[in-house]
Amino acid sequence: MIFDRRDLSDTTLLDLYIRLLKPRLIEEKMLILLRQGKVSKWFSGIGQEAISVGITSALNKDEYILPMHRNLGVFTTREIPLHRLFAQWQGKKSGFTKGRDRSFHFGTQEFKIIGMISHLGPQLGVADGIALANKLKKNGKITAVFTGEGATSEGDFHEALNIAAVWDLPVLFVIENNGYGLSTPTNEQYRCTNLADKGIGYGMESHIIDGNNILEVYTKVSDLATSLRENPRPVLLEFQTFRMRGHEEASGTKYVPQDLMDEWALKDPLDNYREYLKEIGLLTIAYDEAIHTAYKQEIDENIHIAFDEPDIIADLSEELNDVYKPYDFEEFKYDDKVESIRVIDAITQSLKQSMERHANLVLMGQDIAEYGGAFKVTDGFVNLFGKERVRNTPICESAVVSAGMGLSINGYKAIVEMQFADFVSTGFNPIVNYLAKVHYRWQESADVVVRMPCGGGSQAGPFHSQTNEAWFTKTPGLKVVYPAFPYDAKGLLNTAINDPNPVMYFEHKSLYRSIYQEVPIDYYTIPFGKAALLKEGSQVTIISFGAGVHWALETLALHPEISADLVDLRTLQPLDAEAIYASVKKTNKCIILQEDSLFGGIASDISAMIMENCFEHLDGPVRRVGSLESPIPFVKALEDQYMAKGRFEKELLELVAY
Repeated sequence: MIFDRRDLSDTTLLDLYIRLLKPRLIEEKMLILLRQGKVSKWFSGIGQEAISVGITSALNKDEYILPMHRNLGVFTTREIPLHRLFAQWQGKKSGFTKGRDRSFHFGTQEFKIIGMISHLGPQLGVADGIALANKLKKNGKITAVFTGEGATSEGDFHEALNIAAVWDLPVLFVIENNGYGLSTPTNEQYRCTNLADKGIGYGMESHIIDGNNILEVYTKVSDLATSLRENPRPVLLEFQTFRMRGHEEASGTKYVPQDLMDEWALKDPLDNYREYLKEIGLLTIAYDEAIHTAYKQEIDENIHIAFDEPDIIADLSEELNDVYKPYDFEEFKYDDKVESIRVIDAITQSLKQSMERHANLVLMGQDIAEYGGAFKVTDGFVNLFGKERVRNTPICESAVVSAGMGLSINGYKAIVEMQFADFVSTGFNPIVNYLAKVHYRWQESADVVVRMPCGGGSQAGPFHSQTNEAWFTKTPGLKVVYPAFPYDAKGLLNTAINDPNPVMYFEHKSLYRSIYQEVPIDYYTIPFGKAALLKEGSQVTIISFGAGVHWALETLALHPEISADLVDLRTLQPLDAEAIYASVKKTNKCIILQEDSLFGGIASDISAMIMENCFEHLDGPVRRVGSLESPIPFVKALEDQYMAKGRFEKELLELVAY
């Protein structure tokens, strides 16, 4: 291995060695503890330390790094107190996740490190969002994000690189090509000669670097970092290295040919660099031994701190309270000036007034800029707020949602428009596994609203007509909003944007231009978790949301003899259970109407809640009305047959007569 010190000082050369040594000694200790049964799992980065240490040393401490689970050197180089790392790995309270996640699945704003989730790919898009925030701030900072050669096969990798290239984001995409994805060798993972070549397809600068040569890593990344701070752009880096241990220790390395292990053992980054420093007279045996002794003492002391810390005692209220970031609703009142507008106008007003109120709010979506969006919700916004804040995106929902998360991490608010709610399936992973869980895991905000134009009635077929709220009401950590009227649409969207938690905001397409209402011209907010009682009666409670509310109103207009409470839920998470129970206890009968197919929908949960909490008050079975158990079809006759609207009247009359 050839080391070129260039103009690096003796101090820098020694610092790099010291930083290389620390994670190696921690790893060796962890392997001992693993054999002793004192730790349960470990992902070893032995042999790869030069990448983590070199990159982290080349970046400024206030620049974000998004590492993987084999990048201990990132954490130690950023000088995170060791007892907190050990506590994290042991599931102790003084770790970073309160025992809720293990290993390196955590982030820390204090040290500007954002840990990965097991799905790997989304963190690349998160890095895009962090870098976008830096670019908007014009602060000259860059971001580095790690991935393995295996994860380069994931769609998120390609989406994130494409976005970064199109938007000229200052991101270092770091591929640690260590030979194996668990047990699958690289020749079974990709066919290109070099992973760095993938950058060519995105018009992106790329480099291949010896990942075991600390000086090559440090100097190359230092040069690139300086360049990117002045000329923001993404760069793809392939670091060639090798995984000397198993994917995790339990998996072993029997599937790796021994000659390959022997070959790479000779390229050990620590041993080779140590010998180089000795050869140039910079590292003495005595000094080396002193460093070893000091580190081993520090490691032992901090391990004992973590081991001596009491085990976590389960606290039910703390667990539930940490699912969402606390948010004190701020009510904004309005004067008497109103205008008759449609649902779509109310949404546009909310977005416009929120963009004016929040200078850090960024809109992202397909065709939302000059074109104004598929439904013209953001028509004219580019002229008002500029393309930096109203951003057309490539067709890559997953990376865009992840970028929203990155914007939130770096101090921005994000609204992501799904062109149709159906398309959210390609962005599902970061929503349910990243946004929804991030506050529970390490107390980070996910200040992201996902707008969801949804629903049938326009003969758009199976891929443009779904109302898929049940995908998300099942996921703790998400808030789900579903207005039926212009007044609610505006006030609830304003609240969603103010709320630091992730919000799925459903907008029924058939209501966009068909429903008018007097709406305040001023900015105002409506609290989540408060249903609206639209009609009051004594015979039956009707519960619905979205278009179902209007179907219920139409049916009641046909049957003035029915005395009904009509409850418009408005928000599905949080749900106004008190309003539901109060109405059912008064009327003693209940029917729940949803547009989605019946099985597994929110009507089922509401029905169960009523049965569990209002059973003694019921004079009949709780009825649920939903659409057919099929995809939603295209032809009008088939769509009409599918929709719950056509069955509601019959079910309501039967229940009233029960």
